[in-house]
Amino acid sequence: MTHPVSERPLRPDLPFLLRSPAHFLALGLGSGLLHPAPGTWGTLMGIALYPLLVMGFMAIPGLNAGFFPALVLLVCLLAFLLGCRVAQRTGEALGVADHGSIVIDEIVAIWLVLLAVPQSWTGWLAAFLAFRFFDIVKPWPIRWLDARVKGGFGVMIDDIVAALFAIACLLLLQQFVPL
Repeated sequence: MTHPVSERPLRPDLPFLLRSPAHFLALGLGSGLLHPAPGTWGTLMGIALYPLLVMGFMAIPGLNAGFFPALVLLVCLLAFLLGCRVAQRTGEALGVADHGSIVIDEIVAIWLVLLAVPQSWTGWLAAFLAFRFFDIVKPWPIRWLDARVKGGFGVMIDDIVAALFAIACLLLLQQFVPL
């Protein structure tokens, strides 16, 4: 449900978060309401949710560990598609297509980066720092995508590209420094 312009919150609050499952997901289960730097809070929420994702796969009887990366990628693809939809709906309700409080994009992107690093505190710290760097600095083509690709897909895609930049840098770094 969209709101008349006069009722659109410039900064979403708890009632807005709970008004719709789309808002709840787009705002990262509430992490997007935290300020300053809601994108950083959303990334931290993604890191906090990642072990639950891993434990969910580990609970599948007879699952070969070799399938784990493929399953995480599948979940990321599905979460990306869902993220496009919920970001679109929430952006429309807020009146700002890529509102800073929409952090589903950070959550999905950090899952991709976490998949590429060792499952250690140093690997996860490196993943967090590398992703936040590329998400904030937005080198080309990330900034270009952020400025030109609109809607829910636009919200999601620039963070996925930032994740790919972070993954490339971390894979290169791991050739010289163990994480």
